[in-house]
Amino acid sequence: MKTILVTCLLGGLFGANPAVSASTMTAVEGEAGEKEWVLGPFVRPENVNPVITPLPTQFDCPMRKKEIKWEESDTFNPAATVKDGKIVVLYRAEDNSAQGIGKRTSRVGYAESKDGVTMKRLGEPVLFPAEDEFKELDWPGGCEDPRVAMTEDGLYVMLYTSWNRKTARLSVATSRDLKNWTKHGPAFNKAYDGRFRDMFSKSASILTKVKDGKLVIDKVGGKYFMYWGEYAVYAATSDNLIDWYPVLNEKNELKKLITPRNGYFDSSLTECGPPAIRTKYGIVLMYNGKNKHKDGDPAYPGGAYCAGQVLFDNADPYKVLDRLDKPFFYPEAPFEKSGQYKDGTVFIEGLAYYKKKLYLYYGCADSKVGVAVCKPKKATLEVK
Repeated sequence: MKTILVTCLLGGLFGANPAVSASTMTAVEGEAGEKEWVLGPFVRPENVNPVITPLPTQFDCPMRKKEIKWEESDTFNPAATVKDGKIVVLYRAEDNSAQGIGKRTSRVGYAESKDGVTMKRLGEPVLFPAEDEFKELDWPGGCEDPRVAMTEDGLYVMLYTSWNRKTARLSVATSRDLKNWTKHGPAFNKAYDGRFRDMFSKSASILTKVKDGKLVIDKVGGKYFMYWGEYAVYAATSDNLIDWYPVLNEKNELKKLITPRNGYFDSSLTECGPPAIRTKYGIVLMYNGKNKHKDGDPAYPGGAYCAGQVLFDNADPYKVLDRLDKPFFYPEAPFEKSGQYKDGTVFIEGLAYYKKKLYLYYGCADSKVGVAVCKPKKATLEVK
């Protein structure tokens, strides 16, 4: 199968943006190529994207008390993992109950694949606003933007956004089969006497590593560890993967690990992406950077989401060792540059290690799901 390099030198990155030139693209490719720790290059398989698009599938909604077309408007922002020799993609799907970003209801759909690109989908969502104890969190906005990671004994942990259209809360669900999920409520519910329970929170990347050919959840100092956040990257620890404690600084406030940078592609947001992965060089966190309309990187349109990578110390996961100044992944295809999100988005959330390759799944302009593939050097992921 032919592939197209993500960092290809084909004209401008965005057709309407003359500020991006071949020389700019060479600089991007050169930087990533010179840094051994960077995961990549990720390549888009030719003529397969998008791999998931909206369908007029019917679902008897317990919230609306009627049948609705739960994924007819947009399918995007996916999680990914592996089970029973298949890649499973859990994607955010929106109905057509309203117009505007964040105004419709989101549910999480299920798709599986033997090759990473050809998807077999379930007809009903696997996580959704239901008639349960979490109504106040999930109604009416729904369940958004899942990230999923697996323990060594096969427990799948999903961190997703509960959206009641008032406050976004990072929430937890667990499953053994990826189809039947148990909701556990806000991740920070018990931390510090509930101090952060009602804080706006989202986007969590649990630390993982490759072991025996599988990408599994890892620990730091005997505790589970995750990066999280949208306007900055924070950290949290847990003893049980359900109750998480945000890491605080010497002032008893959230400890910021990285923040947006004026003049760069991540000048507006640094939002955590798929599960962080431990490598021999350190912990690699892939994240979503949003570019400012002013004071951003002029090589990319204002408002565009591009993907970056930051390297943390293996022994000290709060210590930044290096960070890319240019994105390693950015909108190229027409469906990545136009859709529900008009400024262009490749929003990375899903990472699966399958047949010795990394499959990166991402949302395309808040409208479709795409995939890119990387074959990492074996030694890079061999961590004792």
